[in-house]
Amino acid sequence: MKRNSLSFSVSLWLLFTAVMLQAVESAKGRYAHMLFNELFENYSNALRPVEDTDKVLNVTLQITLSQIKDMDERNQILSAYLWIRQSWYDAYLKWDKDKYDGLDSIRIPSSLVWRPDIVLYNKADDDLSEPVNTNVVLRYDGKITWDAPAITKSSCVVDVSYFPFDSQQCNLTFGSWTYNGNQVDIINSLDSGDLSDFVEDVEWEIHGMPAVKNVITYGCCSEPYPDVTFTLILKRKSSFYIFNLLLPCILISFLAPLGFYLPADSGEKVSLGVTVLLALTVFQLMVAEIMPPSENVPLIGKYYIATMTMITASTALTIIIMNLHHCGSEAKPVPHWARVVILDYMSKIFFVYDVGENCTSPKREKEEEHKLDWDDGCQRRHKEVRSHLSNRNDDCDLNEKLNGNLNKRYGIHGENVRESVNCCSCYKMLIRNIEYIANCVRDHKANRAKGIEWKKVAKVMDRFFMWIFFIMVFFMSMLIIGKAA
Repeated sequence: MKRNSLSFSVSLWLLFTAVMLQAVESAKGRYAHMLFNELFENYSNALRPVEDTDKVLNVTLQITLSQIKDMDERNQILSAYLWIRQSWYDAYLKWDKDKYDGLDSIRIPSSLVWRPDIVLYNKADDDLSEPVNTNVVLRYDGKITWDAPAITKSSCVVDVSYFPFDSQQCNLTFGSWTYNGNQVDIINSLDSGDLSDFVEDVEWEIHGMPAVKNVITYGCCSEPYPDVTFTLILKRKSSFYIFNLLLPCILISFLAPLGFYLPADSGEKVSLGVTVLLALTVFQLMVAEIMPPSENVPLIGKYYIATMTMITASTALTIIIMNLHHCGSEAKPVPHWARVVILDYMSKIFFVYDVGENCTSPKREKEEEHKLDWDDGCQRRHKEVRSHLSNRNDDCDLNEKLNGNLNKRYGIHGENVRESVNCCSCYKMLIRNIEYIANCVRDHKANRAKGIEWKKVAKVMDRFFMWIFFIMVFFMSMLIIGKAA
């Protein structure tokens, strides 16, 4: 019985509390309607709400940055999502809260009260629509607080000299459009914009949003016009551009010097240079589509231009070196200075050797000595044959002379004489043919040696320019990284 009576008492108390709260709310609702009717019975939102027209109305401004929607570098427009809070005191919207059962604030549509015409001076939007008509909070002492969200598009001077490692400063200037400083004054609520509710952006980092009040006297008017400028300091997140624009360019640029290492007989040296040049042109066009058409060339654009110039020079040098490589038997011999500087010194510096030649293998030296011995033996045998044939030729000449004397003196004619004459003529013809063949072989070896020398000169020059361009690419990459840092 006691437990049932206790539960009944609790239920009755809860029911009584709910009825009382509903009654209080109903009472406050009635007081709010009564207050609203009394306040706006003779109120006009067209005039500045001050009792003395010479008195300045202070408007407190606070900007909260919620999100950066877009940063259009090409058109130099910053799109941001802001919360704009304005507060001021209306001299005609005050009441005694004790008369209205302690009602200290009401929320009414903003279109019913006077609002300061504070606008974004550097607006870059084609939309001329009115601000969002959100409710205002009206307090008993006449203080009005108006919170309104806004998506703003403001002009921003973009400096892309160090793209993609650049920082930008975009200004958001707010001020009254028609009221001068003697009528409406703007006061900073904080020393900077509020970034507590900022949503992190995938491309930009926020390094601050300081606020500065300016009082400017324009040429058209003698009255001062105050404004508040919020400077949004942005730092670009460069990881995306490093992996998609810069790193491929560096890798492609390192392919250009390898064109000098490619054998000339492959026929792909010029094709490699042209292909690399076209690839860099595609990346250059991608950067040009993002950047504004200004005189400030971005850092990555300078790197592309320098790399393309280097690849163009390497392709031109490759064509010249290929002409040296394909110098044939009709070419002039290698000059003495080129033989000394290029073939003797530079070939050893850049480790350029003939086909099959090795600077550390003694086998090659033995083969060269064997070749020289074989050539000396061939030359000795050739001299012996020539001396033997010349002796036989002398014998033939002696026999011809003796036979001629016998023929003249004794008139002897026979087969022995004819055989001796035929044998001597055969030896003479054989000697002429051998000498012709030897001269042809000697000329062929000389021409072949001349072509081999030009090929080695081309190979040494290829290796020289390969290292030169490798060093250039390396220093260019370090330079752009250093400037970025």
